[in-house]
Amino acid sequence: MTISPLDHLTQLLAKLPGLGPRSARRAVLFLLKRRETLMLPLAEALRKAAHEVKDCSVCGNLDAQDPCGVCRDARRDASVICVVEDVADLWALERSHAFRGQYHVLGGTLSALEGVRPDDLRIEALLERLKDGAVKEVILALNATVEGQTTAHYVTERLTPLGVAVTKLAHGLPVGGELDYLDDGTLTAALQARRTFG
Repeated sequence: MTISPLDHLTQLLAKLPGLGPRSARRAVLFLLKRRETLMLPLAEALRKAAHEVKDCSVCGNLDAQDPCGVCRDARRDASVICVVEDVADLWALERSHAFRGQYHVLGGTLSALEGVRPDDLRIEALLERLKDGAVKEVILALNATVEGQTTAHYVTERLTPLGVAVTKLAHGLPVGGELDYLDDGTLTAALQARRTFG
């Protein structure tokens, strides 16, 4: 038995964060009532993003160009790299307008339970970026979770022999909190009050 286009669309939308089956049905109805003005442009935007957006080969951000717009911006401070777990964290920091350096997306955190090992993250790519000595500070902007802090300790151990200053976000980050859910003021205060990790 084949699934109807309505049910298929509803099931796909229900997989999005924050949307359950009921919310997905409402979204489908909303889209269908606005086929020409919203549904068709949305479908085209999704198709275009699926084909054109890629990981930045330098920092791991998502963009239609490689390197991404952040890495190409000559006005940014290349002597400071802010390490984040995920692209959502990078976007959260960018929304705050508090950081004008470079970024590095690890692509997750170390987790014995989920089988995520150092080789599964972009840690070696970070070390490679530090080889020329131009980077003077690495800010560890990892979530205040057990996995985030475990990852921060591991990355710090790897960075220590390189002689680069390693700092972490401070005030305003609740234990167990995630960067993507924090307001801009909290992120700004945390960046400004960063301190040496250890």
